Amino acid sequence: MAVTALGLVAGGQAAAATISPSTLPQLTTIDKRFQSYNIEMAEVIGGDFWKPYPALKAKTATKSITTFEIGKDPAMFETRAPVDLANARLRKLAAALGPAYVRVSGTWANSVFFEDTDAVEAGPTPSGYQSVLTRAQWAGVIAFTRAVDAELVTSFAISSGVRDADGIWTPAQAQPLVAYTKSIGGTITAAELFNEPTIAASGGAPAGYNAATYARDEAAFRTFVQATAPDMLIVGPGSAGEGGIAVVPPTMPMLHSADLLGGDPKPKFDVFSYHYYGAVSERCEAMGPGLGTTAAAALSEQWLSQTDGVFDFYKPLHAKYAPGTPIWISETADAACGGNPWGSTFLDTFRYVDQMGRLAKRGVKAIFHNTLASSEYGLIDQSDFRPRPNYWAALLWRRLMGTVVLDAGASREGLHLYAQCLRGHPGGVALLAINNSRMDRSEITLPTASVRYTLSAATLQSSSVMLNGLPLRLDPNDDLPEINGRATAAGPIQFDPATVTFLAIPEAANTACAAIKG
Repeated sequence: MAVTALGLVAGGQAAAATISPSTLPQLTTIDKRFQSYNIEMAEVIGGDFWKPYPALKAKTATKSITTFEIGKDPAMFETRAPVDLANARLRKLAAALGPAYVRVSGTWANSVFFEDTDAVEAGPTPSGYQSVLTRAQWAGVIAFTRAVDAELVTSFAISSGVRDADGIWTPAQAQPLVAYTKSIGGTITAAELFNEPTIAASGGAPAGYNAATYARDEAAFRTFVQATAPDMLIVGPGSAGEGGIAVVPPTMPMLHSADLLGGDPKPKFDVFSYHYYGAVSERCEAMGPGLGTTAAAALSEQWLSQTDGVFDFYKPLHAKYAPGTPIWISETADAACGGNPWGSTFLDTFRYVDQMGRLAKRGVKAIFHNTLASSEYGLIDQSDFRPRPNYWAALLWRRLMGTVVLDAGASREGLHLYAQCLRGHPGGVALLAINNSRMDRSEITLPTASVRYTLSAATLQSSSVMLNGLPLRLDPNDDLPEINGRATAAGPIQFDPATVTFLAIPEAANTACAAIKG
């Protein structure tokens, strides 16, 4: 058998690796809500959010973007009604991904006014804020979390409306929101003070906001939480735009996490968080050269590995300023600014599952995909709440991948391998095999029988996906289809180019998984 210098069998098939599921060692564990998602505050209250590409391409601006304020450019944003969180299809699909965290935040949350009355409709926006959240809308969020087995994560207003005479944050908005949540039987499990403090100037913070202000704000926030909601975890800093990945235009003012974390008094967090986007989407390509990416790069090693580089940037900051705390990626997707056109297609599914596999191995405890059902990066289509390819991958992950992370060895182009204990099967193992080659097959050998679930599509930028060659779709009653794997004998297993495969191995007899039930 001739093997090329790239480790490919002559004829276009990768050289086989032998995997012994019974002896794969444990690396770490993840939160049972590891796979989580965001619902933007802009969706809850309605307002200007990312314009869909068909409308965008018809009216897109040709000028360069030299300044940027979220929600303000009509070439990129459109006005939307609040999302229907009571929609039966949406709830059914979200519940199938539970348990999860749902983070209701985003830049719009930084300047939202909570109208703590029973008024049917929102009143005028007070000075110092940019939008209004009603009790009814927030009650809808709480009802949604109950219906879909999700725990709520949020953030609070930090705009000029909540600041005292010295410009320091006060709980003028956080206090009534927390109180109302408790009054209707809800719980806020965790909260970041605000969304993306590293780009505070573009997110509604007062002029001149700096690291010193942030340190005083975080101290005031902790005092409030300890007195009012001591069980609510404080998450932070929730930074974005760092780690060597260019997703912030040169003209956008930036604060740096090292300065924010090293302030006086030093911020204290129960959970360390950051955001990751590997690029800006085509909507924001006028922000500057080198900030975007292309569909041609979506399966490349360079693109898929970028998430490791950003983790490596934040890990020393975590070790120095929040040692021993869990790490959450509290916002991520294929690209900032609503996602690229292919974010809603099978082409992005490789990034979606590969990122989870990589970061689970690195010890990240939870990853929040942005979003559940808005814009091109939504798991679910915003217009009709039908599942997109990433949703089906998320469903397989939820059903198969447990909380104990195993070491399946090093990955290489054409064969990215990840392993975790099989959910619900003590001793069982689940393997995730991603063939990111567009041309070559790859192969592994298993000494144990398995059940195979392979995702593929007719074209990489298809909005539909197939499981073991059959299309995945909801039935006429909006129920999920039977997710049936294919029994696979011990021995060689081949993976076609550009496919994502989960292998369930219930009889693996892995000792690290022996006590696993969930």
